[in-house]
Amino acid sequence: MKAANSASNYIPKNPISIECNIEKTLEVLAGKWAFLVLRELQGGTKRFGELQRNIEGISPRALTSTLRHLEDHGVLERCVYPTVPVTVEYTLTPKGADLHQILHEMKLWSAKWT
Repeated sequence: MKAANSASNYIPKNPISIECNIEKTLEVLAGKWAFLVLRELQGGTKRFGELQRNIEGISPRALTSTLRHLEDHGVLERCVYPTVPVTVEYTLTPKGADLHQILHEMKLWSAKWT
């Protein structure tokens, strides 16, 4: 089981001035599959198998990599239950849930322009 991220990942910053942090946001959302994983978790907690079934075309390796990346950035939490076999569930953190508006706006832009 991986150690939990520091508490600072869950405390929003109150910026004095707003820099161009788009690159930082894109780093957190990096990868082909991150948006689809976030979309799935917007609906609530999911297990690995549920995510894999719901995201067409994602390999177990790509899903694992994406989940680890998002967890490392404090966007989701991984909860391991000591069952046989082990049960692992993924849930958005407040930081991850806060991405909902960004994803919604991107969806609207796509519907309008693509």
